[in-house]
Amino acid sequence: MKPQVEKSLSLSATEEERISWLQLYRSENVGVRAFYALTQLCGSVDAALQQAGEISLRGGKKRPIKIAPRAEAEREMAAATRIGAHVIIRSDAAYPRLLAEIHDAPPVITVRGNVKSLSAETVAMVGARNASLAGLRLAESLAAELGREGFIVASGMARGIDTAAHRGSVASGTVAVLAGGIDNIYPPENARLYQEIAEKGAIVAELPYGAVPRAQHFPQRNRIIAGLARGTVVVEATLRSGSLITARLALEQGRDVFAVPGSPADPRSEGPNHLLKQGATLVTGVSDIVQALRSGFRSADTGLFEKEKDTQYGFGRFNPPAKEELERARGEIVSMLSSVPITIDALVQHSGFSASVIQIVLLELELAGRIEHLPGGRVALIA
Repeated sequence: MKPQVEKSLSLSATEEERISWLQLYRSENVGVRAFYALTQLCGSVDAALQQAGEISLRGGKKRPIKIAPRAEAEREMAAATRIGAHVIIRSDAAYPRLLAEIHDAPPVITVRGNVKSLSAETVAMVGARNASLAGLRLAESLAAELGREGFIVASGMARGIDTAAHRGSVASGTVAVLAGGIDNIYPPENARLYQEIAEKGAIVAELPYGAVPRAQHFPQRNRIIAGLARGTVVVEATLRSGSLITARLALEQGRDVFAVPGSPADPRSEGPNHLLKQGATLVTGVSDIVQALRSGFRSADTGLFEKEKDTQYGFGRFNPPAKEELERARGEIVSMLSSVPITIDALVQHSGFSASVIQIVLLELELAGRIEHLPGGRVALIA
């Protein structure tokens, strides 16, 4: 049974809204966290565009952050349109439902191909780049069988298991999430596969058109792969691999994790075998995945990974504090920070300031480029 997806697309967000969101998200020092904090603090994306520069000055920046020009956003949208892609914002009805549920959902994605396939029943499949021949064959076979069962298979189009997963499911519909721009085919030997996926499934990118993938972009991509799917299958991976990051992210998002067991003598089996010890669902065939997902089973969370706190991006509504309190808080909070990471909870506990005050000061410092946010809800000054 092929996944049932429609090829027509109607975006609910206006072009003006998409341009504004793109402008803010492409502005200096504005990542996912700052984007949502700004829009909640200022009340809207348009207001955030007007106020972000002033907020960055309060964080100690010598000049206001550079807001991406409207013309730049228009050029990016036009470039996407030329290759048949769509810029989709999180408030749009076409934005993938499961992806919208994660706490750090990208505010803007660019999609080439069948956008509605992103809202079909999806399983992510990830694994080693230097996979064994047996691992490649298994990944391709599992992906093909998942397609016949009515699932879309999502992966990252990397060498190895990712490529095998896409090849196995390209006929039934697969989703490739890129670490670069929507037009950047990486690795280059997957050029033909890229075209097939664009015709029969969907290509997704968070970074700007033309962006070249760099090392730090791959973990960002992994959260999208996991976020699109009800479950993530790991086929061959070392303990310190990106595939294990994807599995951790899936658990944090409340999704299922599946693992294919392997020989203890093969380092590429360390990751899946470790996941199995921690409660991941054992996969010996496609029925293990299908039955678990259709029964609503959730993988056990036994503490394999430290969960991100939902509050890290879920700022809630800001209660504007008094100006005097903010001025006093800025100096005290900066003095509490160093290059050694500290949790935001610890700042709230030891500073005596409210969570709203802490959030605003950290936003100012982030826009000024003075702090970095780290896993586990921690922050540190940038040396």
